[in-house]
Amino acid sequence: MTIHQEERQIQQSGRRGVEVPEALTGRMAPRFRVEGAAAAPVPAPRPVPIPVPVATGHRFLVYKQDPSVADLGVRLTFVPSVVLNGPADARARTDLAGTTPVARNASGDFVFAPNSPQFDCAHTFAVVRETIAMYERHNGGNPIPFAWNVGGNTDPITVFPHAGEGANAFYSRTAKALKFLFFTPQGQPPSSVLYTCRSLDIVSHETGHSVLDGLKPGWLSAGNPPQTGGLHESFGDLTAIFLALAQPDQAEAFVSLTKANLHDRSFLPELAEEFGKALGMPAGLRNADNDLKLSQVGNEVHAISQVFTGAIYDVLADVYLFETARQRRTKDLTVLLMEVAQGLCKLLFDAIVAAPATGALYVDVANKMLQISAGRGDPAIYRTFIRNRFAVREITTAATPLRDLMSGEMRMTDADYTGDGQDVTEVGPHDEHSASLRAEQDRSLCCGTMQMPEYQVVAPEKLARRGSLDDDDILRDELDELRRAFSK
Repeated sequence: MTIHQEERQIQQSGRRGVEVPEALTGRMAPRFRVEGAAAAPVPAPRPVPIPVPVATGHRFLVYKQDPSVADLGVRLTFVPSVVLNGPADARARTDLAGTTPVARNASGDFVFAPNSPQFDCAHTFAVVRETIAMYERHNGGNPIPFAWNVGGNTDPITVFPHAGEGANAFYSRTAKALKFLFFTPQGQPPSSVLYTCRSLDIVSHETGHSVLDGLKPGWLSAGNPPQTGGLHESFGDLTAIFLALAQPDQAEAFVSLTKANLHDRSFLPELAEEFGKALGMPAGLRNADNDLKLSQVGNEVHAISQVFTGAIYDVLADVYLFETARQRRTKDLTVLLMEVAQGLCKLLFDAIVAAPATGALYVDVANKMLQISAGRGDPAIYRTFIRNRFAVREITTAATPLRDLMSGEMRMTDADYTGDGQDVTEVGPHDEHSASLRAEQDRSLCCGTMQMPEYQVVAPEKLARRGSLDDDDILRDELDELRRAFSK
């Protein structure tokens, strides 16, 4: 149809009182247009419909590590779910007096100037949700309840980015909250405030406590052996490592900086770098790439946790070396690292789910890892790595001879290697008289979570029954004593 023919059609349609076809209105001559009216844009014709993206979500600006880790800095991340102003959704909500609810911008995103109160709310919420989402993927896509989500209860966890002053952060079942404190490092000017909420390591660590309390609600009680407390602290640290390796930009940065060597110094094993530096620790608050053994740590829970964390980190390095030798010509090393890390994270997650409800020991989790690994058809050398690393740390007996490992002659690329031909899937504790098994828990150096009174005085069996806690639960023994005294 020519332009003149289109104009005649428009004129005729107008005379007959018929609505002008939309396909023509955008090309109307000026004399046929209503003054001041904008013509509807006409989309370019497409012969094939374009699929609509399935994911609905929002972008967040976050610190990818600690603010002090300049290699990664501030970057955008995408949370693929509906997030309300707050930020808030069905699993988490944010609370910062005078700031929340933080509203989405014109693009529907939570992108704010770094280190502003709005940024702190958005960053902290995003890391919490990414941590929960990572473990839900390992849970078959099913939601993981918080410890109080029983009997149809769906209460979310409340995230407090600026909960108060102090050099700490913590998870509380009583408050149904994650609280991140702030402080001025000693010797620094008042303006040099360190906000724990800005550290991906710290936020994911504390969120890990809340996830594990939902999976194993009896483990947080101080009435358990020290190793149970160590599992909780270690789970938090490993959560930070696995979350970093679940993100392509972090995994790629790590591979590039270290030439794919997990034992090279980097941001990955060094946890809470900025916090650690403020306390005089140049390599972070803790380092997952350590050589600690149980005989060196007594019953102090944070120290005990580093033994388990170090064993898992060594297994990660061993499996990655094996898979790199096997697949480096067919797969990108960053992709391979992400696959290995998430495979190990899934194995640890499943082993923890299968472990005892109370009084869980390192050997319990190690045995479950061995059995689940065999059941899912991993190469035999995977289980050799697990047996070796737990035995070297004096956690378990050495079911696999350690001579090849200790001499540096172990065949790290032999998928069937077991040391002596025996693929053992059950081992015993290295020392049944270890303080980490028999003493009371020393939580003096732990994060704020382990020092909460609710976990110090409430019995493991009570915590294991799930449900909300209140002040009466914490004061139960004293209240019972008062009732007895006042009833006389």
